[in-house]
Amino acid sequence: MSKVLVIRISSFGDVAMLVPVIYSVAAKYPQDRFSVMTRKAFAPLFENLGFNVNVIPLDIKKRHRGIRGYFKVMKRILPMRFTHVADEHDVLRSKAIRFTMRITGHKVAKINKGRGEKKLMIEHKQLSPSLKHTIQRYQEVFDRLGFPAPMTFNNYFDFLQRDFSLLRSITNEKKGKWVGIAPFSKHRGKIYPLEKMEKVIEILSRDGDISIFLFGSGKEEQEVLSLWAKKYPKTIDLTGKLNLQNELLLISYLDIMLSMDSANMHLASLVQVPVVSIWGATHPALGFYGFNQNIENAIQINLDCRPCSVYGEIPCLRKGEDYACMERIKEDIVVNHIHRVLTQRES
Repeated sequence: MSKVLVIRISSFGDVAMLVPVIYSVAAKYPQDRFSVMTRKAFAPLFENLGFNVNVIPLDIKKRHRGIRGYFKVMKRILPMRFTHVADEHDVLRSKAIRFTMRITGHKVAKINKGRGEKKLMIEHKQLSPSLKHTIQRYQEVFDRLGFPAPMTFNNYFDFLQRDFSLLRSITNEKKGKWVGIAPFSKHRGKIYPLEKMEKVIEILSRDGDISIFLFGSGKEEQEVLSLWAKKYPKTIDLTGKLNLQNELLLISYLDIMLSMDSANMHLASLVQVPVVSIWGATHPALGFYGFNQNIENAIQINLDCRPCSVYGEIPCLRKGEDYACMERIKEDIVVNHIHRVLTQRES
């Protein structure tokens, strides 16, 4: 029996994209054991993937921070007798763990993030062909370790029973169409202007058959979402009201999710909910599009400066920093995309 340590600590969306790969590999090799090392907050994503999958949660802000935290991690995992290490992150923390495991006789493989390819795509704006998807890069790590596996994952709730009663504190039984909206991201270059997003919500809320669920986190985001929920009918702010597993549960009942290039696109993908995504500084061709999502549902405009960043962290490079990549996307385009997908689901 092999015991495989899989490392992917952050970010949320990248960790979510690991779920289909872990499930598929673990299903192909039921005689082996797979332990996913990730942030404690992300652990629920992997807790129901199979009897041979478990989680090693990290508290990287406190207990497992810095050099002391590294030694605490090594003290825990060395006695676990892992035979293989799949480094799906390739950052300083995972490199240190990987180095120690290699010199103590473990078979190790790391992800090839294609940093050079992504840099060239950003510099030259040559967007075709698309780069390898992150999920494919994850799979290649297992291939090199000797665990090739076909993609067999479909839906997170294929192996976990849905219980709507867990959502009754949030909403009543589903009636009409449910639209999720996740308007935030970590970086401004990936956020559709809030005044424009509010207009989208206003238009959608006029349809008495549509209920809107707003997804966010933290005090600042909640201030915005709670205000929208008060202003527009059948609009619910979910900030801080659901744990991760119940958030996935609610998302699974949605007819569509509207999101940025952010984690909620990937969460919806795990439960086979179609996503209309809005792209600004980043681009789907860089390899971070939602799992099994239709590329026709990606909203973006062509500009000579796009994409300007892999992750969206670079300030706008245009004169006046006008973020034209987002500002020039009209609200009715977003609404029309949503209505088109909703109509397709009805037919």
